[in-house]
Amino acid sequence: MDLLIPIIFTLIGASTPILIAALGELVVEKSGVLNLGVEGMMLIGAVVAFAVTYTSGNPWLAIACAAFASAAASMIFAFLTLTLSANQVATGLALTIFGTGFSALFGQGYTGRPIELFRSVFPAELALHPIWRLVFGHSPLVYFSLILVVAVWFFLNRTRAGLILRAVGENDFSAHSIGYSVIGVRYAAVAFGGAMAGIAGSCFPLLLTPQWAERLTAGRGWIALALVVFAAWRPFRLLAGAYLFGLVMTIELYTKASGNMGFFPSEFWAALPYLATIMVLVLISLRRSGNSAAPACLGKPFLPSQ
Repeated sequence: MDLLIPIIFTLIGASTPILIAALGELVVEKSGVLNLGVEGMMLIGAVVAFAVTYTSGNPWLAIACAAFASAAASMIFAFLTLTLSANQVATGLALTIFGTGFSALFGQGYTGRPIELFRSVFPAELALHPIWRLVFGHSPLVYFSLILVVAVWFFLNRTRAGLILRAVGENDFSAHSIGYSVIGVRYAAVAFGGAMAGIAGSCFPLLLTPQWAERLTAGRGWIALALVVFAAWRPFRLLAGAYLFGLVMTIELYTKASGNMGFFPSEFWAALPYLATIMVLVLISLRRSGNSAAPACLGKPFLPSQ
């Protein structure tokens, strides 16, 4: 039990930022927009959350500022792709490059400085027993990610606004012809995805690593993008997939910590989560060629005048 509980906590912590970022990207892609800038927005959220926590000591304010900063960055992407009809793939990659550079520059003055982790808000007495610790011992960010899964599913499948968003992603011209603002819906979806990427980025300094370092997210945004495809754009599959990838990362961490790496070098274990991502995408593309569950308008610009 002494070993199992820390492993479960590590698994949940590693999965939480991926899950939050992937849920935001799922909503974006359901509207017909492909934003490859998740990694960059997560880095922006991470550095802003760290800076605000270091200066104010208030993690709630840090999360809100991280969400706002990444949502603002996503609006640059939205303006270029939705208003100016720029290529979504190229613009998303540019956003990742921008976020990487911004976080490196803005975070220079914070390198190596520690902050407090955002721990559980429940009374410590509730987490004394190992089993109850699994229920009450997590950061609010963990509970937020689980609530978000249900909220996104309910929004997409049980609300009129979710139906409109899915209609825009499946057939934008039909949605436009009956009076819905395709561009407006997509702007809102991109802003939501940016905010979730910012909150996901804030998980790294507040939940996982209470010190700032360049590229703190370590490519988790790309895993979140792959996870949306792996889950076939379904929130509950996304939850299972995030925890599956979290398990792979946990195996890597505990294998390196134990020093028992078997026949494989340490670099193999570090690359294992990303190798698993590539393998999943290859298997899905082979299995679903010609029968994709992706929204029909994903990545296509909306040009109502044509």
